[in-house]
Amino acid sequence: MENSKHVEIAILGAGIAGIAAAYYLCTKFGKNSVLLIDSRQALSYTTAQSGDNYRNWWPHPTMADLTNDSIDLMEQIASESSNVLNMSRRGYLLATRSKDISGIVTEQTIASHAVDVLTKRNEIRRRFPSFSKDIASVVHIRRAGEIDGQQLGQYMLERISSSGGSRLKATVLGIDVDKSFRIDARTQDGVKQIDADIVVNAAGPFAGHVAAMMDIDLPIENVLQQKIAFEDVAAAIPRRMPFSIDLDDVELDWSDEERELLAEDEDMTWLLERIRGGVHCRPDGGDKGKWVKLGWAYNRNISEPQEELANDPYLNPQFPEIVIRAAAKLNPSLRQYVENFPSRCVHYGGYYTMTRENWPLIGPMGIPGAYIAGALSGFGSMSACAVGAICAAWITDSVLPDYAPQLSPLRYDNSVLMSELATATSRGLL
Repeated sequence: MENSKHVEIAILGAGIAGIAAAYYLCTKFGKNSVLLIDSRQALSYTTAQSGDNYRNWWPHPTMADLTNDSIDLMEQIASESSNVLNMSRRGYLLATRSKDISGIVTEQTIASHAVDVLTKRNEIRRRFPSFSKDIASVVHIRRAGEIDGQQLGQYMLERISSSGGSRLKATVLGIDVDKSFRIDARTQDGVKQIDADIVVNAAGPFAGHVAAMMDIDLPIENVLQQKIAFEDVAAAIPRRMPFSIDLDDVELDWSDEERELLAEDEDMTWLLERIRGGVHCRPDGGDKGKWVKLGWAYNRNISEPQEELANDPYLNPQFPEIVIRAAAKLNPSLRQYVENFPSRCVHYGGYYTMTRENWPLIGPMGIPGAYIAGALSGFGSMSACAVGAICAAWITDSVLPDYAPQLSPLRYDNSVLMSELATATSRGLL
């Protein structure tokens, strides 16, 4: 084994969260002995599967504060970089066939989130002509839109490098915890040792594995969620339609013959039942693009994260057809793709690494010098800037946002907060 290398801060994971933590350590706090360690290319695992959307809409003000701060930071980067991350703000649309939206918005949420509510069908059809005629209410979240997470990450990597930070392509084999951290890492040239004063666990779906190397048990789970992107040759989706979510539970349309076939397979009978709502759709590639993204986070099965996502047992080869059928409930023009499936279609997936309450873990992990920036579920790209900045502030003992302790592992000692979250009717999972 080669002689060890010493760094002040080792960040384990080069997804968007780890990169953001390194970025703010280097650029805001002047740290230059920062090493990003990952066995893969940067931004190539879960981050590469991101929907690249952002919103400040959350059922709890703490999460709204986090994403508002992250949007502020993204806007700052957009301003200083000629909008390298292609940030736009078309909002989010929440659509339902119910006129009663008291469970979605209140006067307080409308005031605090800058939200428009449409409840006149004629107005809904005028503004969103692709929507089904039975949509009775639409909530338009203004501070929401799209970004290019890969471009954001690449911009940060360039700034990290120019500030003295570095990267190592290696697999972490173990972490010996004493007064500092000795990391055994396998590279293409053999096993190396890295001695670090501080370790940041930003390993995404593998955060639990990294924590276990330090005898730390994290309260996280991994759930695989899937998406598709396809070329919309029929121009079924208007190019300027915002990211749109059908909130209503869905009963898929099947022919009698299809229903009989599904009923014969016990693994497929769930497709005959009503399925939790949340299917979402947005055009991809700007006004002149032709692609559309669809997603639906209906899976609730816990997965052991796989090195190759294709090996996950919950990656459903029928998902593309399922999600198109569901998305056609909101945008009926998509029904044509059920019979004439898009010739150019990409089916992919990524892990939602999440706590039970669907809040991130940012801050001290319980061992001096060990921190985490993880459990970012389906909101990694939109929250990464604030997550990285908060993690960097914890590490440097700098001023933290008032809400930061609530997003750290310290919250589990707050019985009042945890009781409140346990009884919440929504976890903000879209």
